[in-house]
Amino acid sequence: MQLNKAPSGDGYVWVRQGFWLFKKNPLAFLMLVFLYVFIAQFAILIPVFGVFAVLLLTPALTVGFMTACQMVIRGERVMPTVYLAGFRGTDSITKKNLLVLGTVYAFAILILSLIASAFIDFKQLVTLLTQQKEPTIRDVQGLYTGLTIGLLLYLPVAMVMWFAPVLVAWEKMSVAQALFSSWVACWTNKAAFIFYLMIWAVLIVAVPFFLEALLDSIGLRAAIPFIIPPYSMAALTVMYCSFFATWKACFNKE
Repeated sequence: MQLNKAPSGDGYVWVRQGFWLFKKNPLAFLMLVFLYVFIAQFAILIPVFGVFAVLLLTPALTVGFMTACQMVIRGERVMPTVYLAGFRGTDSITKKNLLVLGTVYAFAILILSLIASAFIDFKQLVTLLTQQKEPTIRDVQGLYTGLTIGLLLYLPVAMVMWFAPVLVAWEKMSVAQALFSSWVACWTNKAAFIFYLMIWAVLIVAVPFFLEALLDSIGLRAAIPFIIPPYSMAALTVMYCSFFATWKACFNKE
């Protein structure tokens, strides 16, 4: 396994490759992302345990989605059971490491949530995001401040977890090796990742806000539920497809 150093411009290439991969089988990828979102929303209804279960299984589900990317490239049919790829056809140590990795991720998110609660009013944040009241300028500023703090806190976790599930499942690394290797890969290619994340911030956050404001300003607010959610789901799916591009760009078999 060889670590590559990508130029900053590759951040755009990864996004473009995500679109290319999505277009090869959009229905399969949309199905997988919709299934994940559905399971996550259902699990949230189960107090405490539901959220923990989703976080625990996130590394294994990541391996499943990355496996689906490989299958689409090879022209193979993708079924929902691909999410079990991390636990099928692998040795017991790999299965155990995926669960250990999920446990590490779950506790990391728990700790981050406790830290973030000191800076963010989650009750007010939920009220704004669910549009239960008309936001003021101060509310909007608080929303962006909260999102910024949350992003900064989550960034180190994202770096150690970005490639870790695949390194555990495909390269048979230990949990510690996978977390460290993922961090090194992200840090080595930080310029490309910054460009990559900036593009997705525009596509996933800025564009929906702009479209909502535009539709509202021309009196078509009723059309928002028919435009914004489908766009957001498609953009999220393409972003997941682009994860595979980052893997192929940062790691090569020797």
